[in-house]
Amino acid sequence: MPSTTAITPTLSVRWALVSLSLSMLLSSLGTSIANVGLPTLATVFDASFQQVQWIVLAYLLAITTLIVSVGRLGDLIGRRRLLLSGIGLFTLASALCGLAPTLDLLIGARALQGLGAAIMMALTLAFVGETVSKEKTGSAMGLLGTLSAIGTAMGPSLGGGLIAAFGWQAIFLITVPLGLMTLLLAHRYLPVDRPTAKRAVFDPLGTLVLALTLGAYALAMTLGRGHFGALNIALLLAACVGVGVFIWVEERVAAPLIRLAMFRDPQLSGSLVMSLLVTTVLMTTLVVGPFYLSQALGLNAIGVGLVMSVGPLVAALTGVPAGRIADRLGARRMTFAGLIAIALGCFLLSVLPSSYGIGGYIAPMVAITLGYAVFQTANNTAVMADVQAEHRGVVSGLLNLSRNLGLITGASVMGAVFATATATVDLSSAQPAVIASGMRLTFTVALGLMGIACLVAVGGRALTTGRDQR
Repeated sequence: MPSTTAITPTLSVRWALVSLSLSMLLSSLGTSIANVGLPTLATVFDASFQQVQWIVLAYLLAITTLIVSVGRLGDLIGRRRLLLSGIGLFTLASALCGLAPTLDLLIGARALQGLGAAIMMALTLAFVGETVSKEKTGSAMGLLGTLSAIGTAMGPSLGGGLIAAFGWQAIFLITVPLGLMTLLLAHRYLPVDRPTAKRAVFDPLGTLVLALTLGAYALAMTLGRGHFGALNIALLLAACVGVGVFIWVEERVAAPLIRLAMFRDPQLSGSLVMSLLVTTVLMTTLVVGPFYLSQALGLNAIGVGLVMSVGPLVAALTGVPAGRIADRLGARRMTFAGLIAIALGCFLLSVLPSSYGIGGYIAPMVAITLGYAVFQTANNTAVMADVQAEHRGVVSGLLNLSRNLGLITGASVMGAVFATATATVDLSSAQPAVIASGMRLTFTVALGLMGIACLVAVGGRALTTGRDQR
């Protein structure tokens, strides 16, 4: 008869992973579910698109500007305590969003929801090292990646169905019971914070400078819907100045938010750069795909949605297997394999669709999303498996930040590349041949970005190997 002491730890680990997976699902669902409701919300609140887009921007900005800081705060005061607070804040803010009587209050509640999501995203990855053994890290990362993909994939369809059946409030209220269940499981099964002998010292000045810098960059990339004006340029310049000020501050404070010496580690620096490049390319597929499918291939809205759902479905199905393979074959090797698959998909997207139609589009997208699932799982595993316990929160925040910045950059810069390649002001009226030509050029540029990512992977591995041999 098996003893309860042998069974209980295994069950606790499984339920802890369930709570972490639900945290990842909620934060990704919060990102994707609101977009589908913008036309309805514009009508309900009698507002312009520029006004209602702040429902999405407020959430995105809160995550982008604060994710590194909350990761560091978790390292200092205790990750379990802060993660429970983040889940609770996200749940409360979701209820406030659903009950908001005005657009301004809805935007404010979305910013609070984004803060809760930032805490969940930063600390979920950090908790893996405290929940599972090192040899199981890849499998756990794969599970989290799967739930993130599911949240992203189901957001638009779930949101559309909820609005049609119950009204716009339902797209926010649906996360309240999920949040409460996540909070209950996390409180019950996550490991208790270890006591620390060090006095918690935070870096308020560095936190403020980094938040303003990241906020300026995010606004520069998102305002104007891809059209750069004087305000965008001014914000981009402010972000550049902010980077210099942040480095100056971090070199002088006693307890910096981010220890700049961390970036001398080629594995960490390379992983962050690769993550940014990969998510830039991934967002390119989401920006360009709908135009090509609807205007070049002539699909209706339902057809576009079905084809676009192939990518997240592949990512959801391959996340856990990719993690197990990374545990067996090594995370660095699988990181490079994922990059090669994405590069192959970009190459095929630049040559196949014009000759093979829908099949010529779906096959490369399978390669890209399969490669992304493998890369994300292996890259996160390679970084988080070896990071010191006291730095897990801030490193997890940096990984999530690089992903977020890649998504923002892909939507703006690669969207601008596509618009320039089509040489058309109004993409909705462009001819099919023009759209197809624009996609070829855009994914040729994306292929170049993946070439850079492969060089970073090879260079980082060579530097790490040379350092280990000394």
